[in-house]
Amino acid sequence: MADITAIVLTRNEEQNLPDCLRSLEGFARRVVVVDSGSTDATCAIARRAGADVLEHPFETHARQFNWALDNAGVDTAWCLRLDADERLTPALCAELEALMAGHANDDVNGIVLQAWLYFMGRRLTHVKNMKRKLMVFKTGLARVEDRHMDEHTRLLSGRSVDAKERFLHYDYKDMTHYIAKLNWYAGREVRDYFDHMEGRGQNDGLDAVNSAVRSRKFGVYYRMPMFLRCWMMFVYSYVFRLGFLDGREGFLYHYMYHRWYRTLVDAKIYEHIKTGKSFESLGPLKE
Repeated sequence: MADITAIVLTRNEEQNLPDCLRSLEGFARRVVVVDSGSTDATCAIARRAGADVLEHPFETHARQFNWALDNAGVDTAWCLRLDADERLTPALCAELEALMAGHANDDVNGIVLQAWLYFMGRRLTHVKNMKRKLMVFKTGLARVEDRHMDEHTRLLSGRSVDAKERFLHYDYKDMTHYIAKLNWYAGREVRDYFDHMEGRGQNDGLDAVNSAVRSRKFGVYYRMPMFLRCWMMFVYSYVFRLGFLDGREGFLYHYMYHRWYRTLVDAKIYEHIKTGKSFESLGPLKE
């Protein structure tokens, strides 16, 4: 068993949490579930699985996770940041144990993982961005950047290495929930957009790949004409990046995320510019 604490943020995750926790069995020495007001069986499931359960009101994913780092009493050498809809595989666990042991005493303080995305039960193999993020890090040597959306873990010192094996990301419960989540994400992305336009929320501390992705987002994508850029992103991802090869599930994912969601973000940006409507209050996804 690895000397690592897995921290999982939850709210009404009784559907996803059991598989997430099972994927940590025999790997993480300790599991901490930080819940933000679940009304289902999430907390009971976590306790039955042997996880420590903490409760804390939700503001943003970044602040919730940083609160966990500060208050969970982590005493392991390493930490793992994992969402309830994500799972490790046995091959990935073995690779992570080897990487942590091999870099216990050098300046490699983080490990970057990439996802296989599952949507409507199908693994999508032609998604441009497979959710690449720093998820494993030495305790005390990383924080999550304070953003409303698209928040990454950044190292305070040292460097990171990439794992070859991928984790599994099940980014779907049902279409009603998915639409509500995208609407919730859109409101938070608009906050980050205006923060960036006003000079806040830069890329300090990100690894080169994620820093480049964010630079393209604000330096290229958001410089394109509003509303047209959504169509361009959909065509690029679905046609030129071969998203159509993932069947109907691929069409629905790319249309909903690149076309519908990106249009929704632009609509909220336009609304704020035109009307001065106040930003939506921060808080958890209402279910």
